[in-house]
Parts: sequence; C-alpha cells; structure tokens
Amino acid sequence: MDNPWILDPLQMTLRLVLALFLGGLVGLEREQNNHPAGFRTHILVCLGAALIMLLSMYGFGQFVNEPNVRLDPARLAAQVITGIGFLGAGTIVLNGSSISGLTTAASLWVVAAIGLATGAGFYYSAIVTTLFVLIILWILNKVEKKWLRGKQLRTVSIEMPDRPGNLASITSVLAARGAEIRKLAIVQLNSSDYGQGNVRITLSVRLGKPELLLAAADEIKRMDAVSHISIE
Repeated sequence: MDNPWILDPLQMTLRLVLALFLGGLVGLEREQNNHPAGFRTHILVCLGAALIMLLSMYGFGQFVNEPNVRLDPARLAAQVITGIGFLGAGTIVLNGSSISGLTTAASLWVVAAIGLATGAGFYYSAIVTTLFVLIILWILNKVEKKWLRGKQLRTVSIEMPDRPGNLASITSVLAARGAEIRKLAIVQLNSSDYGQGNVRITLSVRLGKPELLLAAADEIKRMDAVSHISIE
C-alpha cells in the first residue's frame, strides 16, 4: 500500500503545472480588461496556494511516526484563505460613492481556492471551478453590461446659485431623458450679501442608457447658472 504522506515528484510537478495553467486562464481575462491584478498575479496566487497545500499535506511526512506528533494536513493550507484577503483588499478602490475592484478581489480568492484544490489532488473540482469562473467573468460580464449596468444608480453633483427655478430646470432636463431621481440633497456652499449664494445639488438617478445621462449632463452644463457638474 502506498504511503499517503509521500507524493512522487512527477505527481507534484503535475499539480503545480495544472495550478499554473488554471490560474493563468483566470488571470488572462483580468489582464485583457486592465484590472489591477492580472495574468502574473493570478498565476502566482494559484501556484503559491498549490505549493502550500502540497507542503501542508506532504511536507512533514517524516514526522508521522514521531511520538506526540499529530499532523493536520489542512492546518497550513487554511491560512491561505485568510491571507489572500489582504492581497484582495489591495485591488479594491473607493472612488466617491462607487467601489471598483471587488470582482478582481473575488477572482484572487477563488484562484487561491483552485490552487488549494489542485495541490490536494482534486483535479476535477479545480478544473470545473475554473470553467465556471471563466463563464462568470466572460459571459455574465457581457450580460451585466447589456442588461444591468445601465440600471445602476449614478450620482450627479451640480454647483449653481441658489435661485428659484434652477432645481426645476435641472429635474426637467433629466426627466425628459427618462431619468428616475431616487434621492436629492441640497447643501449651502456660501452666502452673499447681494444674493442667495451657491448650493451643491446632489441627485441619485437611475437611467436605462448611460449615454442619455451624459447628454443630460451636457445640457445642464450649458445652463448659465451652472458652475460645476460631475457624474459618478
């Protein structure tokens, strides 16, 4: 009967090469879309996770017969799941009210899991998971862009004098293009002895097509009273 604590070099090499290949497939998709963690990063994460799994399972086999020694093949590998969170956090960027990089952080996490499965010899589950990840990143990304991305809330920030009718003019421009205003906030920026001062109007809007919002913003920008407008 083969010793379960010993793995021959050929099998070890096969697992590491497979981890490199599977991690590279996911990383290639991230690289093509110019995400923070790309081709090499995903390969390194998957390969490193596979190596740690191999080390955890087979690296301490010589101590099996030692008295008072109890081996846990999952103990060292379990730390990968925690440790990969720090790497994934580096890809998440907060820009105003929007967050980017969550998908890349999740892909790094699942690539680490693929590496652990490959290192443990679960080839079928590692390959199937990689296929599912590619389907999610390639196919569902197209579905999201076509059907869901336009339905996201956008934040429009406008600075203008606090005069009667200005807010009504802005909302009428947005409504003419089918925008749905979900939230509105007005902040007084300054005051003047000769007028009402300036205000910042922040609107959360939902619009089916992003290009319509850009057209509305361009029309609002041409209004005489508007000094600044931004979209997030």
